[in-house]
Amino acid sequence: MRSRFLMTTVLCATTALAACNQAELPSETARDVAAAREEAREDLYEARKDANEERQDATRDAMDINAEAEYDVAVKRIEGEYEIAVQKCEALAGDAQDDCKDSVDTQRDTALQHAEAQRDRNTM
Repeated sequence: MRSRFLMTTVLCATTALAACNQAELPSETARDVAAAREEAREDLYEARKDANEERQDATRDAMDINAEAEYDVAVKRIEGEYEIAVQKCEALAGDAQDDCKDSVDTQRDTALQHAEAQRDRNTM
């Protein structure tokens, strides 16, 4: 009895293993291959889309950093030119000195506004 049970168990296990190695029907294989192709195509599309978005973000970030750096340089140049002009105004006396300083202040303010507008145009 025990031997018969053991033989039956071995026979069932052998049959089960043999069934695992059977080839799929060609129609099932074709369907699986088509599904795998579609999934791979969708994954590739998403990966390309994500990469493109990351490149665009990086480009925007680089443009913003560049615009800020150019603005900082422009402000330093403007402030330097302003200080030089103020020192030249010091050579004048009275109303001429005041008028000169007012003119220099206006020129500096205009230049700073222009630099800010340029920065704003170059940032996204």
